[in-house]
Amino acid sequence: EVQLVESGGGLVQPGGSLRLSCAASGFTLFNNYMTWVRQAPGKGLEWVSLIESGGGTTSYADSVKGRFTISRDNSKNTLYLEMNSLKSEDPAVYYCAKGVGAAGNDYWGQGTQVTVSS
Repeated sequence: EVQLVESGGGLVQPGGSLRLSCAASGFTLFNNYMTWVRQAPGKGLEWVSLIESGGGTTSYADSVKGRFTISRDNSKNTLYLEMNSLKSEDPAVYYCAKGVGAAGNDYWGQGTQVTVSS
């Protein structure tokens, strides 16, 4: 059974950092494209970042480029999103997904809330 379980969300001050984790089971991260997607209150799904299978080429939305880093630990079969310099526009529920876009992904985690507030 495929499962994605996110953790690491929380409350952080503007300019602060958080690291989100997504523990995968039932499949191997290394062999799959993985995506982070977020949904802010009252808004639609927004694609954040992608890591490709194998070599792990990464890509980012312009809104997070230079501040967020996607990575994976193959030994732990876990996906990460390191978020630095968090801004007031970053609060959302963050989801990891097995797939490439903001929608249509095969599997989704339950989401983890990120709040940015002073």
